[in-house]
Formats: sequence, C-alpha cells, structure tokens
Amino acid sequence: MVANARRVKLISESSRKNDDVDAELLARLVRADRQLLSPVKHRGEEAQADLMAVRVRRSWSSCETQAASAARGLVKPFGQRLPSCDADSLSKAHAGHLNAAIRGHAERLLGVVEELTKQIEACDKELERIAKERYDKETTQLRQVPEWGRSRRDVRADAGRRGAVRQSRDVGCFLGLRPEKRQSGASEPEMRISKEGDGYLRTLLVQCAQYILSRRGPDSDLKRWGLLIAAKGKKKAKKRAVVAVARKLAVLLHRLWVSGEEYERRRSSAMKVAA
Repeated sequence: MVANARRVKLISESSRKNDDVDAELLARLVRADRQLLSPVKHRGEEAQADLMAVRVRRSWSSCETQAASAARGLVKPFGQRLPSCDADSLSKAHAGHLNAAIRGHAERLLGVVEELTKQIEACDKELERIAKERYDKETTQLRQVPEWGRSRRDVRADAGRRGAVRQSRDVGCFLGLRPEKRQSGASEPEMRISKEGDGYLRTLLVQCAQYILSRRGPDSDLKRWGLLIAAKGKKKAKKRAVVAVARKLAVLLHRLWVSGEEYERRRSSAMKVAA
C-alpha cells in the first residue's frame, strides 16, 4: 500500500521527523484505519508513457503562447501591431509590414512560433493514434460530448485511472472542484475550491465549461443550467457558474465512461415530450 504523502500531515509537519518515528506512525495509522493514509494506486508504465505525450504537447503549447505574446509585446513600443489571431496562425509572413529595424527580430520569434505549431500538430497526430489504438472504446464514449471531443483530452482522462472514483458524483471532489470547508461552531466562511487532484485535467474541464457558457457554445441542458447560476449575481456568479459546469461536466463524462450510455444534449426536453 502506498500512502498519499500530501494527506499525512501528521508526518510531514512533525517537529520530530525521522525514519524511525515515521515508520511507527505509519504502522499505527495502518492498524487503526488504512483509509487514514488515503492509499494511492499508481498507473501502469504504458499509461505513464501515454501521459508523457500529453505533457509534451502541453509544454509545446505553453512555449508557443509565450513566444507569440513576446512577439506582440516587443513590437508595440515601435507603434507596430501583429494581426489579431490565434498563436498557431502566426507565421514569418506576418512580420512583413514591420519596420526594417525590428522586422528581423520579429521574424525570428515568429519562426519559433511556426516550428512549435508543427510540433504541436505532430503531437496531436500521435495522441490521435494512441487514443485509437489503446483507448478507442473510452474515447468513443467521451467524444459524444462535442465540447470535450479532442484527442489530448481523451488520453488525459482515459489514462487517469477510471477506478480511482467509486461513484460518478465524487469526481468533482477527486479533481478539486469542490469548495474547501473551515467550519467552526456557527462560523462557516465561504472558501475557494480545493484544487486537489490532477491540475491539468481540472484546467481542461474549466476551459470546456467556459466554452459551453460562451456564445459559441451549442445549446444544451448543461449550458442552460450554468447560465441560470450565472444570472444570480455579477462577476462572482459567473465564476461560480464556470466551476459548477466544470464539475457537472466531469460527473457527466465519468458516467458516460463507466455506463456506456448515450449522451443526450437536451435530455430534459426529450423527457417532457415523452411525458
């Protein structure tokens, strides 16, 4: 059994931390209740390799965004502007209208952006191959939700140990999308979400939730539910709506994954018609 080091504060925050004391504490915790150690089940070697492909793609994407932002920022003091478009659409040709004094520097940066875009495209093809070869059944289920249907997200979720969560409704807590609690007597302050678990998967869910609630997002029960939450207040209500939709999307995806059910975008309307 492998203990979750982040949950065993009795050891990590002890003022008498040494191997002998740690071993005795672990033994006592196991004897009392193994769940106190929040046991961790490691992924297999193949799953770890698949996740490395996702992480490489994420690193390239981060570098591409930084290079594109640097190019845009560096030309602004000269009164110049680069086209307003996504980073993967930028190329050396977009620096053609710049002053001769800065054109060469901008072209070098944009050349890096071009090369990173090629690497990202290669990563996407590799992730598509991995998803088809090893996670075809699971990705077919997840891609029923169009907002989630991208290969890198599929592999991130599929290699993420489906059995780690007993019930679909627990996925939000597993990914840190639940609010923290600091209750003491009659005091129960409003807290931020815990942000525990897989940070990258949580980021993908939040990005999908933002798209669902945007004007571009197609109509669905999930979108209507989120917009009702957003309409209950101002700025904070919108943030709450994004987190709530991300949590509900996680529950929905896990349910589709384990049950094999068919996704219905407007299920409430279909039930009313049937009634």
